[in-house]
Amino acid sequence: RGESGLIHAATGTGKTLAAWLGPVAEWIAERQERQEPRTENREPRTENREQTTGQLRVIWLTPLRALAADTLAALRGPLDELQVPWILETRTGDTAAATRVRQRKRLPNALVTTPESLTLLLAREDAAEIFGELRAVIVDEWHELMATKRGVQTELALARLRNFAPALRTWGLSATLGNLDVALQALTGCTAENAEEFRVGSAARATLLAAKPARLIRGLVPKTLQIDALLPAEIERFPWAGHLGLKMLPQVVAAIEEGTSALIFTNTRAQTELWYQAILEARPEWAGEIALHHGSLGRDVRDWVEQALKDGTVRCVVCTSSLDLGVDFAPVDRVLQIGSPKGVARLLQRAGRSGHAPGRPSRVSCVPTNAFELIEIAAVRRAVAAGQIEARPPIERPLDVLVQHLVTCALGGGFAASQLLAEVRSTYAYRSLPDDEWQWALDFVTSGGAALQNYPEYHRVIERDGRYVVEDKQIARRHRMSIGTIVGEAALTVQFLRGGRLGTVEESFAARLKRGDRFVFAGRTLEFVRLREMTVWVRLAASAKGTVPRWAGSRMPLSTELASAVRATLEQAADGVFDEPELEALRPILAIQQRWSTIPRSGELLIERLRTREGQHLFFYPFEGRSVHEGLAALFAYRLARLQPISFTIAVNDYGFELLSPDLAPLESLIRRPSDDQPRLADTGLLTTDNLAADITASLNATEMARRQFREIARVAGLVHQGFPGEKNAKQLQASSGLIYDVFQQYDPANRLLDQAHREVLDRQLEQSRLAQALARLSSATLRLTEIARPTPFAFPLVVDRLRETLTSEKLADRVK
Repeated sequence: RGESGLIHAATGTGKTLAAWLGPVAEWIAERQERQEPRTENREPRTENREQTTGQLRVIWLTPLRALAADTLAALRGPLDELQVPWILETRTGDTAAATRVRQRKRLPNALVTTPESLTLLLAREDAAEIFGELRAVIVDEWHELMATKRGVQTELALARLRNFAPALRTWGLSATLGNLDVALQALTGCTAENAEEFRVGSAARATLLAAKPARLIRGLVPKTLQIDALLPAEIERFPWAGHLGLKMLPQVVAAIEEGTSALIFTNTRAQTELWYQAILEARPEWAGEIALHHGSLGRDVRDWVEQALKDGTVRCVVCTSSLDLGVDFAPVDRVLQIGSPKGVARLLQRAGRSGHAPGRPSRVSCVPTNAFELIEIAAVRRAVAAGQIEARPPIERPLDVLVQHLVTCALGGGFAASQLLAEVRSTYAYRSLPDDEWQWALDFVTSGGAALQNYPEYHRVIERDGRYVVEDKQIARRHRMSIGTIVGEAALTVQFLRGGRLGTVEESFAARLKRGDRFVFAGRTLEFVRLREMTVWVRLAASAKGTVPRWAGSRMPLSTELASAVRATLEQAADGVFDEPELEALRPILAIQQRWSTIPRSGELLIERLRTREGQHLFFYPFEGRSVHEGLAALFAYRLARLQPISFTIAVNDYGFELLSPDLAPLESLIRRPSDDQPRLADTGLLTTDNLAADITASLNATEMARRQFREIARVAGLVHQGFPGEKNAKQLQASSGLIYDVFQQYDPANRLLDQAHREVLDRQLEQSRLAQALARLSSATLRLTEIARPTPFAFPLVVDRLRETLTSEKLADRVK
């Protein structure tokens, strides 16, 4: 009926076919209608209204180009069965040059692509013509895009397409979303509740928004999900982060042997390499039957692994999130998660890789790398049962993405300012875009702003007869090479001296290597030979031991929903209820915690105070997740230091944080005892949200953090160019963005991109909104201040984390013992 919407259903219940068969059935109906004989009441139809080839009807957007081939196969099946003669192709960064040249002349009927490749097509001068007959855009795994700048890029692209094709339908697919109403609005521009309100708005906006209310389609097929844990044979009295690790290898190997095919998910690429090596050492006869998969491996390796999984020819694959999205591996009957999943949605997504068909149960077994992760496993089971799935709040008004979009539109046939403003405001991200921000962005792409106005290369867009266009071919070429919002460290190719390409590693890792150094990558121990022309040249090492590349993002924090579930689970333990196997396994440790200190309930804040030879320790336990605790620790240290000159050493984890100082911190002066004699920290300067942003900025080196964050913003906004292949490395890019940051600070301090850098540090790295919510919750909590004689089980991991910064892993284990 021409409607748009969002399909939200469990993994493996047929969302792909549900969305795909809509435009396919529409084409079949149109063909049948054209073939029917004309009656007297029927208007004559033109013969060339529709052609099978040469007309782009459907775009399928996928968040990962690695999913494109699998999606292509899933979509081609119905076309063959229904004898629909569509041309179906992919267009991603992996697409062959010959195919891209052919698509330059004529696009297929249906195109599987990524947000970046779609935006690149929108930069074509004939964009309005090639998208004019587009009928539908289907956005797969919408939850993976919507809370990122790639999601904002997708919103802007969809608004542009609705301008070119006013009857366009937009459909999204998702299995793990908490804020469905916001997700629906961000995807379609309207919701079932406010669609009428949107349509009666200004005439310009009405033409850009869906003509009918957006629909939320929920799957009704129940999905059986089993979440369990592999319990360690024995648990030490004082667990610390990473102390289990590969000690769980025998249980993991036994679990693999139970099924036909298993996926073993880790949270980092380094963990993937380590576990693959460990399993192979434990079962050398499995050589050729196990594999590993992560985003840094070469495309041919990843393709081989994915095909082997589909064919059922591998026993298990150790992988990262590179395999937890939308790929259909029917033979997989067991999923294992190494370490805590850190989020409810992440575990649901990974669990759905097993039993990937309607009616088949999904099973995931969590493998703790720290005994306290057993609490998180019990908590995530509780959260899943209660339907507590994380919300994905979209990013609001990122100006760097808007600046990039303006240049893209100027390249794609040009634009009139008033029309494009209405189009941009039709998106959820820019629905409240003020006139002054719009004018700033327009001035920035035309003149470079106050600081860069004397440099012609920053005059990227010019106005000709009321339309904004790009005329400089060099600027156009640079922009097309830089389209996108994914900004990471430069990746260097890893290649054998005599042999093929293995994949990529980050430049910071490769820069530390010396000739003869060994490292583990792609499941092999390699010897570094030399670094030349953006390539790390290697040979196979004689020894099987070596270091493992450490990629960024190794410490994910607990999500808000899982942190809440952890607090509820601990309250259950505080009441003496140990009715789940994970809690029963932890009962001896929790008994020590209760005896020496206490187990805090949901409405309590536990603070433990300890004096040792190192100094005065304060242990706080908000149970809010690592990123919130980083902000809280710095904030508390800053606010305590304002009362009395004092310096702190800080350690944090997902459960709490430690403040270590030479002298006693002035904590008592901040404790209030109301009439009910329950001590609280409310109405004190420690927990106030007044001047929160200013205090966070003062408590951390926020200026330097913003300077680093500006690198991403400068790259997205087109202020720095990454260079053509082999031209510029990450250090040069960092220097360029740092230089521009300093120029803006000195000569254009009101530049809105500087403000955005500071805002992103607060919102994304320190999660200011979560931090404010945590302060509000703690301000009404009852304070449990306990004096302890030695580190409790809760405190011990924090002490170890602080030692970890100065000791190697071997010395750390000795010190802990």
